[in-house]
Amino acid sequence: MLASAAVIVACASSPPRSPEQERADAATADRVSAALEANPIYYFRDVEVTVDYGVARLGGYVWTTDALYAAQRITRSVPGVTRVEDTMELERQGNRGGGDGAGSQ
Repeated sequence: MLASAAVIVACASSPPRSPEQERADAATADRVSAALEANPIYYFRDVEVTVDYGVARLGGYVWTTDALYAAQRITRSVPGVTRVEDTMELERQGNRGGGDGAGSQ
């Protein structure tokens, strides 16, 4: 019981990042954001990027499944990214005021 409690505490408290690690993660996040924004096919301005110890976390939303997979692929290709965690949401037309006007008269 005591050993499992020690493991839980150890996992819950990761060491604070050094200033060098913070700078490296910020630079990696900037590179990921730039790579996403440079993509000529998909719109990634609603994707939020954070990096912690090289683990890139993608949040926000995209409009298609293809865009979601492309964001993951692009992020994995950026130097400094060790892993990608994705919490992006797939937005359907109409959820944010979009849509094709079908059904309107």
